[in-house]
Amino acid sequence: MFAQNYKKMAGTSAVFLSSEYDGASPVERDGMLWSAKELHLDEPLEQRLEKAPMHNALALEGLEDYEPPENGDVREVESIGSKFIYLKSSHAWVQMV
Repeated sequence: MFAQNYKKMAGTSAVFLSSEYDGASPVERDGMLWSAKELHLDEPLEQRLEKAPMHNALALEGLEDYEPPENGDVREVESIGSKFIYLKSSHAWVQMV
């Protein structure tokens, strides 16, 4: 369900795409790789709640202002064609593969 490594999405502070993502590359060009362990993907999740889809990944960060995510929230990002899960311990949205 999760990849080995991730890259931070350009223009965001906490949205991570699998390093294996083969779509148009919206990741930081010279960004470092983050391991699943560094993003705390090995920690158990309290819940997995499917939420309404978002048009793009930038909208995920906007949720902080009007609908703060909870650990385990899942949202599909239509422009990427993939689901992302929110991890409270790393304050990040991570692509599920």
